[in-house]
Amino acid sequence: MTAATHTKLLRQETIEQLDGTKTILSYFEPTDETMQELVKDLFEHNWQRIVVGPCIQGAVFEVCFQQPPKLSYLDGYLTVNLGPWHFHLCVGTHTGTSSEELRRKRPVAKIAFFEDRGRGCAGGRSWGLQMWNGFGEQMTTVFLPNPFLSDEQKILREPQWERLLLWYELREKYLGEPMPQACKPVDAPDENPFLHGHDA
Repeated sequence: MTAATHTKLLRQETIEQLDGTKTILSYFEPTDETMQELVKDLFEHNWQRIVVGPCIQGAVFEVCFQQPPKLSYLDGYLTVNLGPWHFHLCVGTHTGTSSEELRRKRPVAKIAFFEDRGRGCAGGRSWGLQMWNGFGEQMTTVFLPNPFLSDEQKILREPQWERLLLWYELREKYLGEPMPQACKPVDAPDENPFLHGHDA
């Protein structure tokens, strides 16, 4: 984990999805400095523990890294390169267009930690970060380690609550929240609900 930043929680909201799942979003300011720190924390120091890709209704891309990606920057764009494939995220100041609106709206304009609580995959619980551009379009989702799934996305017979440590460490750094005394959330089940199927 890199050094502490000066970011803090901006606001929090709870969204109830159509299936009754609740998504809790905790927003913080996506400054250039903050985004560069976050990129290091995710793609340099924890690349083997995260799953990345767009996550919208009807489509979820779950990309796992098998080796450390090469990172580079050009005109505000981060390139995450694994040789045969790569992706770009505009995470900083961008000047490479004649359109003032595009210069303002291409970079990450909104970022939040999310926690899903309800039904569905991974026992209906997931933890991570989501990013949106200035048009309100989701740019990507970063899924953090899940206590119900292994790094290989295999179902765990017993929850491993210590897998939430990265979630708490990142929230401490970027939201200013204190680390909890125990990794297990107060309202979490004692067994893995994913063992009973996606609708458990």
